[in-house]
Amino acid sequence: MEERLKVNEKEYQIIQLLGKGKGGYSYLATDERNQYVLKQIHHEPCSYYSFGNKIEAEINDYKRLSDIGIRIPKMLAVDIENERILKEYIEGETIYELIKKDANVDLYIEQVKEMCKLLYPSGTNIDYFPTNFVVKDNLIYYIDFECNNYMEECNFENWGIKYWSKTPEFLQYVAEHE
Repeated sequence: MEERLKVNEKEYQIIQLLGKGKGGYSYLATDERNQYVLKQIHHEPCSYYSFGNKIEAEINDYKRLSDIGIRIPKMLAVDIENERILKEYIEGETIYELIKKDANVDLYIEQVKEMCKLLYPSGTNIDYFPTNFVVKDNLIYYIDFECNNYMEECNFENWGIKYWSKTPEFLQYVAEHE
């Protein structure tokens, strides 16, 4: 039987799991007309990150990134009771996938640096890990909504860039997760 999940009483058919993050599972879903990302918040422990109210954080982070002007998918609906978010589906490959197949990502590194010019003055960092960026029409979209207060050690130049090529850190991640 095919899996279906509701967001505010509207039902969506789950097509496939897109990924699991610190805060939830993201699925490709459809209402038979369009495709979406349906994120189901989870409460599994994460040894290196502490959360408050995850659904509230998603809403607040979305607003913060939208106000800053970061290219992100639209948040279309929030089901607070079931801890689900429906967002625009940005079709394309992730930076992670591009790096794995040795594609040149220099153009996208420049685009992240442009994002940083908006983020840093606002006192904000995002999760620069390459699975969080999708390329569509040669533009990158930050498909996660997670953001935190700026810390230099967690910025793109000091942390994120370590994963935007086949560095030892990137290769170790691949070895441990695939």
